[in-house]
Amino acid sequence: MSDDVVWHCIRHGHCSFMAKIETGIFCRNPYNVTGICNRSSCPLSNSRYATIRDHDGIFYLYMKTAERSHLPNKLWERVKLPRNYEKAIEVINKHLEFWPQLLVHKIKQRLTKMTQYRIRMRKLQLKVREKLMTVPRKKTRIDDKQARKAEQAAKIDNCIQSELLERLKKGCYNNEIYNYPFNDFSDIVKLEQEDEEYATQYVEPNENEMGMDDMEDFKGIPNSECGYTDADDDLLDEQVAKKQKRSKIGKRSTKVTSELEQDEDTGVRQMTLV
Repeated sequence: MSDDVVWHCIRHGHCSFMAKIETGIFCRNPYNVTGICNRSSCPLSNSRYATIRDHDGIFYLYMKTAERSHLPNKLWERVKLPRNYEKAIEVINKHLEFWPQLLVHKIKQRLTKMTQYRIRMRKLQLKVREKLMTVPRKKTRIDDKQARKAEQAAKIDNCIQSELLERLKKGCYNNEIYNYPFNDFSDIVKLEQEDEEYATQYVEPNENEMGMDDMEDFKGIPNSECGYTDADDDLLDEQVAKKQKRSKIGKRSTKVTSELEQDEDTGVRQMTLV
């Protein structure tokens, strides 16, 4: 079928790839070079046609000739283009050396545009950007309701635990609990032992120990042969008064007094504690 007949049927009839909008008429065919619906850019009405397509970041040059029009499975010839822009231009010039210059120029323009958007895509992938996530209202409301229920349940569990611990401390169970957690039980026992250690106690002073302490501090009385005088009596009285002040502990205290007695026969003074 002639290319002019095909174009006349497409233009004035029906084409599934045609898109008419206010700004113009466009073509949705993936093999279209410019994306515009006209006679020179239509891949269906041109038996000799070429274009460039992108497959996962790799560019391919597609070429169609009239000699393969009777073979639909082998209609398009595909050539891989290098990533370097200048080398890709050289490959296009080599394969499209005897093709119309207008079509070759459109193919080179398409290659330039595709190379530019591939560079922009690579930059956007390397750039860190914030990702906006939408949360449905129903899910948010359900999560809030579950959180409130969990909080109430936690408060009830804490109240029950504290009440059981108080009963255990008071001895309400009489050591008849068999499935009580061992760790909690040991913690309670340690707390009770610490309370007993730091408890305040009041002790009554012992009179015998106080008297013995006073006798240990007493150094003895020198005799008359060593030069005992009245000044020594005054010194002894002062020492006894100091002992009385130190011996006052608590409500009860013992009073230590000393009396010196002189033996008439020997003339030696002796001290007695009362």
